[in-house]
Amino acid sequence: MAKLSLEKRFAVVEPNDDESAVERLDYLTKIVTEFEEHLAERASHYLGYPSNQNCKHFVGLSQLLQFNINNCGDPFTEGDLGMHTKKFEVGVLDWFAKLWEIEKDEYLGYVTNGGTEGNLHGILLGRELLPNGVLYTSQESHYSLFKIARMYRMDCETISSLATGEMDYADLKRKLLIHKDRPAIINVIVGTTFKGALDDLDIVIETLEDCGFSQNQFYIHCDAAMFGFITPFLNQVPKYTFKKPIGSMSVSGHKFMGTPMPCGVQITRKSRVNSISQSIEYISSLDNTIAGSRNGHSSMFLWYGLNIKGLKGLQKDFEECLRNARYLRDCLKDAGISTMLNEMSNVVIFERPPDHEFVRHWQLQCLRKMAHIVIMPHVSIEMLDKFLHNLIKKRGIWYESGKVEPPCLAEDIGICNCACSLHAKG
Repeated sequence: MAKLSLEKRFAVVEPNDDESAVERLDYLTKIVTEFEEHLAERASHYLGYPSNQNCKHFVGLSQLLQFNINNCGDPFTEGDLGMHTKKFEVGVLDWFAKLWEIEKDEYLGYVTNGGTEGNLHGILLGRELLPNGVLYTSQESHYSLFKIARMYRMDCETISSLATGEMDYADLKRKLLIHKDRPAIINVIVGTTFKGALDDLDIVIETLEDCGFSQNQFYIHCDAAMFGFITPFLNQVPKYTFKKPIGSMSVSGHKFMGTPMPCGVQITRKSRVNSISQSIEYISSLDNTIAGSRNGHSSMFLWYGLNIKGLKGLQKDFEECLRNARYLRDCLKDAGISTMLNEMSNVVIFERPPDHEFVRHWQLQCLRKMAHIVIMPHVSIEMLDKFLHNLIKKRGIWYESGKVEPPCLAEDIGICNCACSLHAKG
């Protein structure tokens, strides 16, 4: 096959008539192998995004890629389509139902395409239950919440947050009282996107009650995309459980668990789903999900990962992540760099590097004057040491003239965590 120019290398090119199948396959294999090497290099510098890159054990499921697997419809109804993994999906759902303390005959749920779909489903259930409800969500919410409010044409109140990223409950109370004649649909964040903070479910429920909202006047969705696998091991924080008056909870599978494709789990009370369920004859199933066709491989990968790790394995991973996060925070502090780490979090915030190439190289997420690193199970001390060496060396270049100084982060992460020239002296 003729050599393609660089710009056409990743284009879809029709096979030539004079090209054999072996030649075509060899050419494609070469491109894929080179891309695999690129991904391996990128994974070794993957610090800012909340996905676990330890995925090698999932290669054991590669033989399933020869099948087109579709879990369309209700996970608890097999239907006439035989190419599905619904038995494995229900096994995953039962595991999460036990984790989040809801009885098997009281819940429904499904494996989603990711955290956004879990939020879409949870907020939809709240809106259908309380059509005139106002959506309340923190300014630290994942961007999907504000997109959902627009999609569903819901009135939305953005709640202020504290420097830690946790919801400002005084502001929640003020805004609840403004709309006390309308039901409340609350999004509680279990691990905020940028700071890894936990909204206190108990305080949210107490605030609703103090404002005069009975349980039939509010709906709570818990967005646990980040920390759904972590909070069961945190004795220092309130439990996120269906034993409390929540309506739904969702988690991402590709984040802490590290499935090699985006996916997630959504659990809700069975009584809540009736409002959106309808029977579809030609798939021989109920339609009670957001998606129609659903990725059957995701359920299999989640099932496989949970069976390999189990709760003890997940707890061991998190404890190591917590140690590594504290190591990174302490090293940044010792180097005189503004930094913050919430007490039981794996998300380390620090000053935003002024060099886009540096940000791109380490794949950092940035917001205003901040950047963050999410310590996932693939992030080793060795990787962090390489990052720290690179950062400290680059800072000597960025700020060597003294004309430009590191940013002040007092407003973003609190004066006590800011190491700028003004607050370091304080």
